[in-house]
Amino acid sequence: MAYVFDTNSFSVLGNYYPDRFPTFWEIFDQAVSNGMIISVSEVHKELNFYTRYPHISTWVKLHKSIFLAPERVERRFINKIFSVPHFQTLVSEKDLLDGRPCADPFIIAKAEFIHGCVVTEETFKPNAAKIPNVCGHFKIDCTNLQGFMEREGWAF
Repeated sequence: MAYVFDTNSFSVLGNYYPDRFPTFWEIFDQAVSNGMIISVSEVHKELNFYTRYPHISTWVKLHKSIFLAPERVERRFINKIFSVPHFQTLVSEKDLLDGRPCADPFIIAKAEFIHGCVVTEETFKPNAAKIPNVCGHFKIDCTNLQGFMEREGWAF
């Protein structure tokens, strides 16, 4: 299975310092090399905008190829997401006005397109426009970083 990582899951990885968790990074990089872990170009933009961990910034620069542009079918699926009025707030008006990237709909669409799983630290909140809510609505698999590691049997 392929996993589509959200910005906030990469941010959590900031706590996994390479000098302290070398085995984690070896396994993570192997999963990236095998195509198990991917993301979207909007996440790359968000990471460039928001990352506070130098080792994550460096890692992102070295692995730019995993941040994929949306396919036409994914863009159509994004329209399908936004056809649900409740989900139109996935992109905040402030972000739009400020020209900030917003990866959420792109992450969901990529997971739908590849029949993969979204990895996000967002949690389901009733009546909210959060990634787990949208994934649940469209029956797209979704977990967090801990769930990803459990699913893959990673233990350190």
